[in-house]
Amino acid sequence: MKIIPLFKVSNMRAAIRHYTEVLDFVMTCPEDTPDSPVVDLGHEHTELQITTYESERLFGSVIYVWVNDVDLLFAEYKNRGLDTSHKPNSPVHQGPTDQTWGRREFYVTDADGNTLRFCQAIK
Repeated sequence: MKIIPLFKVSNMRAAIRHYTEVLDFVMTCPEDTPDSPVVDLGHEHTELQITTYESERLFGSVIYVWVNDVDLLFAEYKNRGLDTSHKPNSPVHQGPTDQTWGRREFYVTDADGNTLRFCQAIK
């Protein structure tokens, strides 16, 4: 079994820029373009679809992404232009935070409210 999450986006071009230029995703289907209603993205062993189709109810999905080094990854994303100013009162959006449940996490929320929660176990 394989699960591929689907994020609803309102602006495909902006979403592709966010996921490929700031985060580490690449477009995986050669037929996909910024004008496609559904775009397949990939990163290492992870797959994700973004779409301008579907109902309005799909906005605001959340996915946990387990990584080896959240601090290094956050620094890389910030260097590529990750903007954390839209969630100033959320420490976990501002940088990696040790959570009481034993994970070090940071969150990246796109313009449509879809959130990738990058995490690793606290050592």
